[in-house]
Amino acid sequence: MEQNIGKEMAEEQKKWIDDADYETLLRQWRFGETGSLLFQGETGEYYKKVMAEKRDADPGGAVTASKSIGW
Repeated sequence: MEQNIGKEMAEEQKKWIDDADYETLLRQWRFGETGSLLFQGETGEYYKKVMAEKRDADPGGAVTASKSIGW
């Protein structure tokens, strides 16, 4: 995904975050590029919020996802 934003979130990034499942978000969180704009500013705050909501909605699935992708 192209990361062309800074502090403000692009609609394309919001849609990607909303559409991604928890495992996809977690994989990006763990293995994404250091300093990625996806984790900064408004986009980063939204990413963390949505990721936590998806984790909390299915705690067992979150554990399974974590074990699946490893560290």
